[in-house]
Amino acid sequence: MSDAPTAEAPRVLPGFLTAALVGGWRDLPFEPFREGVEIHRLADGPAAAALLRYAPGASVPRHRHTGLETILVLEGTQSDDNGTAAAGSLIFNPEGTEHSVWSETGCVVLIHWTRPVEFLEP
Repeated sequence: MSDAPTAEAPRVLPGFLTAALVGGWRDLPFEPFREGVEIHRLADGPAAAALLRYAPGASVPRHRHTGLETILVLEGTQSDDNGTAAAGSLIFNPEGTEHSVWSETGCVVLIHWTRPVEFLEP
């Protein structure tokens, strides 16, 4: 028997993206994440994936990316220091970038972090 650590089995979400693109996320349970922003965690760990649901006018304070962040806007619009992204937009925030995020309209995004973010403001 080996003392080497065993890798965790891959987590597969069959048909998830197809369902998410047509609003299949609406019946999922969300929990509070930040004021005005709720989260449904899909995968947790240093690398993580989740759905974030922003109420109109909600924001996430300035933070730095310690790894790549990828966002797919599923509904509404999401804004940051670089502009506004509408539903269907795919956003890549490389390691080392900083920004604040908000949504005037409210939005739902599918987000993946390769490493946790570091918040620079409370």
